[in-house]
Amino acid sequence: MEKSKRIGILTGGGDCPGLNAAIRATAKTAIRMGYEVIGIRNGWKGFIDDENKILDSDNTSGIIDKGGTILGTSRLSPFQIENGPQRVFDGFEKLGLEALVVLGGEGTLSCTSRLSEMGLPVVGIPKTIDNDVKETNYTIGFQTAVQIATDALDRLRSTAESHHRVMLLEVMGRRTGWIATYAGMANGADAILIPEIPLDKERIEELCRMLKGRNRRGATFSVIVVAEGTELEGKTIGRQSFDISKNEMTFRLGGIGNVLGEIIEKGTGLETRVSSLDYIQRGGTPVAYDRSLATAFGVKAAELIRDKKYGEMTALKGNRITSVALEKVADGIKTVNLNVYRIAEIFFG
Repeated sequence: MEKSKRIGILTGGGDCPGLNAAIRATAKTAIRMGYEVIGIRNGWKGFIDDENKILDSDNTSGIIDKGGTILGTSRLSPFQIENGPQRVFDGFEKLGLEALVVLGGEGTLSCTSRLSEMGLPVVGIPKTIDNDVKETNYTIGFQTAVQIATDALDRLRSTAESHHRVMLLEVMGRRTGWIATYAGMANGADAILIPEIPLDKERIEELCRMLKGRNRRGATFSVIVVAEGTELEGKTIGRQSFDISKNEMTFRLGGIGNVLGEIIEKGTGLETRVSSLDYIQRGGTPVAYDRSLATAFGVKAAELIRDKKYGEMTALKGNRITSVALEKVADGIKTVNLNVYRIAEIFFG
């Protein structure tokens, strides 16, 4: 009898809605192909700490609608610790794996690409609410984050109208404005502020003039969405804090909403309130689109392993599920298409 084939699955970096749907699809498809599937716990840390679990048809059933990841995750990179890459290779060999599926964002996939170049048989699946992974239209989790932000903007609009206020919502996105752009466009926001178009003094003054102009015309409320990574007069707003998972100090984005809110209130004389969604955008039930995309990516990942097409990442190109070389996504991030932003911009003011 042929020895059972084994593959591993891990989730690295920040969590997002749709991860469990991808784990489910990858595992169930691989099992049907004759593979045994091992879930690596807590990202790359699972190789370091030798923590894993068998994934079967039973424990991957009923999870398509669940947020988070049943495997746990961490931001630890093998390249941050002594002999980290070798410890991953040792863990890979110890488990008798044929290949590894890695669900990650830009950072995790860059790490995966480096390990692939060192000879690790890997396939990547792009996931992040930020949608900043190159070579794919969308990443798992993005559409859910957009829906959550849109719902929040809709709710803020009604209270802004009631109290004749400027309501400012800060959303995630790291150094890109994908969530802000799509949620703002869906809500009909009066201004969308993103990292791709830094806020200099002139743009801030223009924003204040627009808000005062709306008020004079009888539009006594306004809704603005700002991405956390938007620069304010050349400065990125955030704070230094200790990251336990990395065992180092790190810069965390966040707070531009409060800073900008004060500037707007002083510059316009209009009562301004600020909200921030923070981690709400990353949690909870994935929308139908993310479940479907995650399922398609999971099936494709299993097919790539079956065909021994390692060093690839699943991708959505137009309406086609395909794959691209990991090395293509390892360098840089995907920024907002300004043609899409210009559509939303038509309705500002």
